[in-house]
Amino acid sequence: MKFQLTSLLLTAFGASTCLGATTLVKRASRTSAPSGCLSVKPGTTTSGWYQTLTAALNSLSGTSSACIFLYSGTYNEQVVIQYGGPLTIYGYTTNSTVQVKSNKFSMYNINVVNGYGAGAQAVALTANGNQQGYYGCIVKDENEMSDNPDSLYAKAGDQYYSNCYIAGATDYIFGKAAAWFGECTIASKAGGAITANSREETSDTTWYVIDHSTITSVSGTSLSGKVYLGRPWRVLARVIYQYNTLTSVVAAAGWTTLADNATPIFQEYQNTGDGSSTSSRVYETATSTAVTKSVLWPNGYSWIDTSY
Repeated sequence: MKFQLTSLLLTAFGASTCLGATTLVKRASRTSAPSGCLSVKPGTTTSGWYQTLTAALNSLSGTSSACIFLYSGTYNEQVVIQYGGPLTIYGYTTNSTVQVKSNKFSMYNINVVNGYGAGAQAVALTANGNQQGYYGCIVKDENEMSDNPDSLYAKAGDQYYSNCYIAGATDYIFGKAAAWFGECTIASKAGGAITANSREETSDTTWYVIDHSTITSVSGTSLSGKVYLGRPWRVLARVIYQYNTLTSVVAAAGWTTLADNATPIFQEYQNTGDGSSTSSRVYETATSTAVTKSVLWPNGYSWIDTSY
């Protein structure tokens, strides 16, 4: 199976230092490696640099903070990230299917794109770890107009997505992580549900919290009234949309079904936009309050980069 890393679709913004430093400062651009980062560039002959992300990852050992910078180029890799210490990856560019199993992991300005093509599950990013942060990233499959299911498997652990662009067809944000999506653009490319949360135990404190984001369609797609906010992958799914702009793509019913005998908690709070009316909603639990980060992460969230 071939996955391709091609040019970055966003202007690069990055933190001034690797994860673990006391101060993180938002930058206007990032076209070279921060001090102390491993450098990766396809075809490079520069001493000390790596030609693949996999080679750079394989060079890491121990549990000290580390960072990797990816230069522009084409990378043909399927990547599994499993490092024992805090790790930050900065992007000039990258498109791939990436599975992140590490805790204390941060990714900035990376395009994670599944290039397999139409007609198959198109998971681009599997996030399976604790204290993972994704900043200014794109998560989608390569053919933005295809109807492939799934894009982001927010599988487990505490996760933070800030200023990201996430696109997919149906169930394209799925899993049971304690995940916060802030100031993101969530874009559907076909009719169907956005979230498929898999919470299944009453003792599970996790939510999907979609906050101050925009719910829309990909450019060039007309989906008025065809997109659902979510459906339960498992019987106790729990999702809240709060302070978002819900465009006209959102179906009047808001939510739909999947798991048999499901009793999900689906909530909305102070959303605006043409798709925000709750008068015809189904499967929705009323709420008079928003979910806070302290509720989502009762053990604290000092690990997130609040400069984003």
